[in-house]
Amino acid sequence: MKMFRNERRDNSEAHRRLYARFELAYTVVDFMAAFCFVVGSVMFFSPDWQTPATWFFVIGSLLFAAKPSLRLVREIKLYRLGDVKDLASRAEK
Repeated sequence: MKMFRNERRDNSEAHRRLYARFELAYTVVDFMAAFCFVVGSVMFFSPDWQTPATWFFVIGSLLFAAKPSLRLVREIKLYRLGDVKDLASRAEK
């Protein structure tokens, strides 16, 4: 079974739940990263706020870096769930 195959997300209810949870986490991280960049951009208009603005950019960058990590962890978990149809047919024999 290869990783990063979209059709795997529909193999079972457990696959669908896991996929949905990771999509939600991915979207939350995406919004948080965008929020940090917007806040950091606005803060850069004032010289007094440039240090906190820089921190918002660093946090936003780390959040953007977390996105591919979330996808990789999701795919590993989906892979470890295995092929449910094959397991069910083996259990019947």
